[in-house]
Amino acid sequence: MPNDSDIIALRQPDSVDDPLTEIARDGARRMLAAALRAEADAFVAQHAEEILPDGRQRVVRHGYGPERSIQTGIGALNVRRPKVRDRAAALDDEKVRFSSAILPKWARRSRSLDALLPVLYLRGISTGDFREALSAILGADAPNLSPGAISRLTDEWRQDYDRWQRRDLSARRYVYIWADGVYLQARMEPQAECMLVILGATPEGKKELVGFQVGVRESAQSWRELLVDIKARGLTVPPEAAVGDGAMGFWKALDEVFPGTRHQRCWVHKTANVLNKLPKSMHPAVKTDLREIWQAETRAAAETAMDTFAEKYGAKYEKAVTCLTKDRDALLAFYDFPADHWDHLRTGNPIESVFATVRHRTVRTKGALSQKTAKLMVFKLVQAAAKTWRRLKGANQLPKVVEGVTFTDGVAANDIANRAA
Repeated sequence: MPNDSDIIALRQPDSVDDPLTEIARDGARRMLAAALRAEADAFVAQHAEEILPDGRQRVVRHGYGPERSIQTGIGALNVRRPKVRDRAAALDDEKVRFSSAILPKWARRSRSLDALLPVLYLRGISTGDFREALSAILGADAPNLSPGAISRLTDEWRQDYDRWQRRDLSARRYVYIWADGVYLQARMEPQAECMLVILGATPEGKKELVGFQVGVRESAQSWRELLVDIKARGLTVPPEAAVGDGAMGFWKALDEVFPGTRHQRCWVHKTANVLNKLPKSMHPAVKTDLREIWQAETRAAAETAMDTFAEKYGAKYEKAVTCLTKDRDALLAFYDFPADHWDHLRTGNPIESVFATVRHRTVRTKGALSQKTAKLMVFKLVQAAAKTWRRLKGANQLPKVVEGVTFTDGVAANDIANRAA
């Protein structure tokens, strides 16, 4: 009979020999085991002074749980979780219980990998393809990545969304908000529904997701429901300015719920609307003329450039000129805020950039998304994107906006007085 030393493992055609990764995994396994032991020992040490009547220590180490495989970013690691025992014969609700922060009781994947899987799904990789897509870094037999396990993530997404929808906003303040409703190529019948999204900028300059729900983009009622919900959960102080496109439903609802908030129309959307009313051959020249307006250094210069635009194109392209000039005040509202914030206020790009990835996902799946799945997908994608959002430029100017300091052409009133002196 041959023994184990006589058996030679044959290299599989699709396998990859990577000693470096194997060394890293072995080191990670040892470090994880040591960290778990140290965590359990530290917990026992916290209760070292608790002594039973017979003189024994109440809380002690109690061996290890069964070995399990944890899927991490460098592959599967087999670990055993240390156990801690409370020797006191107390009721269940009075027992000292140990819960590992490093390795939760039922965890089968690292938190970073759990965060990666929704992103991969949103980027166009189907749940059935996860194992193949990740086999190069996680190993060919990566456990805990079955389609069923991935599908169960949607239940976690729903729970996260429900908790987020109920969060208290009484301690929050948003100086600016961006609002947009974006349609997806998904199964969202029977009505033309879309995702209504509101982002906000805090007084510290941080961007946050404020409101999110499925609704009708042009419907004032859908926007009103979202804004009322936000206000009812504690956001009583109105934003100083709101940025959005020409969807009249949002602006009507905003005036009803937060009547003191200034309107700032998105120049990217407005430029597209004006160009739609002009021949394509004229688009390059018209874009240049429109840029002269919104890049002007002062409101007076912008208004002069807008008047010049109206005089130049009004005779033949009246609809294009009317489309621009009817929103004159809302297009130039940014001049009443710090100049450092103009780039942020002139466009709704913070929302558009997020939905670009969502559209990519819906195209890859040929629109095979239910309304529920699409909503959860977008919510998780926005949460993932929020980690990389940059703070507003000129964050030190935000407290002045909150305090009600008057700005003229981007300069605070007291700064103008100092310059004059």
